[in-house]
Amino acid sequence: MIEESEIDLLVNDLYELYGYDFTNYAKASLKRRIVRLLVLDKFPSFAEFRYRIRTDADYLKRFVEEITVTVTEMFRDPSFYKVLRTEVIPTLATKPFVRVWHAGCATGEEVFSLAILLKEAKLLHKSLLYATDLNPAALEKAKKGIFPLAQMKQYSENYIESGGVQDFSSYYTAMYGQVKFDESLAEKMIFSIHNLVSDRSFNEFDLILCRNVLIYFDKALQDRVLNLFDDSLGQLGYLALGSKETLKFSALKSTFTQLNKEKIWRKVS
Repeated sequence: MIEESEIDLLVNDLYELYGYDFTNYAKASLKRRIVRLLVLDKFPSFAEFRYRIRTDADYLKRFVEEITVTVTEMFRDPSFYKVLRTEVIPTLATKPFVRVWHAGCATGEEVFSLAILLKEAKLLHKSLLYATDLNPAALEKAKKGIFPLAQMKQYSENYIESGGVQDFSSYYTAMYGQVKFDESLAEKMIFSIHNLVSDRSFNEFDLILCRNVLIYFDKALQDRVLNLFDDSLGQLGYLALGSKETLKFSALKSTFTQLNKEKIWRKVS
């Protein structure tokens, strides 16, 4: 059994040695992921696990990948994308240029989903999608725009449910059990490492998406990140969160209005 104090020591190591700040991650979730990795990699003790992270840069990389891994898919929660398609994108169309930030983009499935929506609305040519994550391996994967062919049936169904009317397979080329999405989508994306815990705002955006990331943070860190998003949104910009996330208990709630039952808010003051 791992003690809370041991987790605290490890979190301190990560910050002191490498600048990774897991201080305000939800304790139960962090502990669960650490225990899973400990068992998976067959460490005889927590001390040896901690020593390996302190001394082995390659293992540190694996640790960060495993701890920050997020489950994602294209057009996840199709009803959410339907609202983006029908209520948010027509408003973005009135702008001379559209800036989008996908914070915590993981392996990029949702970035490509939005690029497809923008392309179908004939807005992609005047858009830029900034996709950021803490996990370098996930970003490398996202940049390639290559996903398993086996997932395309589900993604195609999600796409159609979200209001898509094109042949979904027209957006990718299949090869050896994988698919590669069109370069015309990827060329409007900028991928970079950004740590929501410690990094600052870096632009002004019309739409920020950060779905199913805040659930891993404690209340103090959630508030900090929501303030970062508020600072990064232009007037009347949109903020989209995950299905279990809300602005309801935030000090910012009065400056945003929720569109409908989907977790999309508009900045009104």
